[in-house]
Formats: sequence, C-alpha cells, structure tokens
Amino acid sequence: MKTDDLVAMLANGEVAVPRRRASYRIWLAVLLGLPFSFAILFAAYGVRHDIVQAMFWPMFWVKVLFPLCIAAAGFVAAERLGRPGVKPRHAWMGAALPVLGVWLLAVIAWFTLPAEERMPSLMGQSWRICAASIGLMALPVFAAALVALRSMAPTRPALAGAAAGALAGGVGASIYALHCMELTAPFLAVWYVSGIAVPILVGALLGPRLLRW
Repeated sequence: MKTDDLVAMLANGEVAVPRRRASYRIWLAVLLGLPFSFAILFAAYGVRHDIVQAMFWPMFWVKVLFPLCIAAAGFVAAERLGRPGVKPRHAWMGAALPVLGVWLLAVIAWFTLPAEERMPSLMGQSWRICAASIGLMALPVFAAALVALRSMAPTRPALAGAAAGALAGGVGASIYALHCMELTAPFLAVWYVSGIAVPILVGALLGPRLLRW
C-alpha cells in the first residue's frame, strides 16, 4: 500500500484493511510458498523411509502438530497485524502454548529417563542440522508472507515480521518432520523450537526495514 493511498483511506475514515483481503493475501502467500518448501524436502532430504509406520506413533504427531499450531497462531497474528489499528490480541498465546506443552513433555521425559539416556535423547543424531533445516524449509513461506505484508499496511512492522516468521517456522518444522527420525521430547523442545525461533527473530529484525511505509 502506498503512503498517499493510506492517507486518503484514513481521511475517509476507513482505518482497517478488510479482514478478508488480509486473510486472502496471507493464505495466498502460504499456498505459493508451500510447493517450494516441499521441493526442498524432496530434493535435498527425502521423506523418512518408515513414514507409514511412524504415523501410528503418538510422538510423530506431536512433532508434526505442535509446529502447525504455532503456524496457525502466526497466521492469525500476521493477518491482524497487516491491518492498521488492529491488535494481535491472544494470537501470541496460541504460539506459546504448544511450546510450553512440548517443554513440559521434555521435562517429564528428562526426569523419567535413566541418566545415561538423557543426553542422547536431547542431542539425537541430527542436532547439528535440525534448526538450519527447519529454517531452510521455512524460507519460501517466510519470503512470500513478507511480500504479502508489504502489500498491506502494518503499523507494527517488527511484530508483523515476527508473525510471518512464526507462520513460516511452524510450516517449515512440520514439513521437516516428515524427514526427521528424532522422536524424543527433549530433542523437539530444544532443536525444533530453536529452528522455529530463528525465522521469528529474523522477521522481527527485518520487519522495520522491509514492512515500513
């Protein structure tokens, strides 16, 4: 949105961008970014060989669904923050609750495991690449979400950028989960949460530069 258009809109008393338009643009960003994220998964990683068997394991669904909950909260926050004068309300709580849930599971698992199994459950076999891989798969959705927000008029660009990062990070982590072999709660609590946090922080830093008008 151009500054002159926004000034004219404010002068006419139309403060907020229509909700449907904001939601449509964020949905479009997700739909445009998803194929590229899946392309990265299939080209560079591949789906785990036992994916059908893994679907019967509860921790597999925890690994897939808790990032999707964060992505959903990021979507709500982004579409609200894209409209001037609209507050995100409780959207951030929707992103925090899944993280707190995974941390709780990690604490329970940590103190119920034998001492010699604790560090292996935390580090797994892929801790070195987990966060970076999530960030890589989040990148297409992240870029598309920022472009969508630039077409709107966020008055809190840092928060809007962070919301785009939460949306993209959650999507990226869920897609990476289709490849990742790790299933322990301590691993998810540290490395998956770290991978999702990276695009959130990057979005908060880039927002004031890319989303200001």
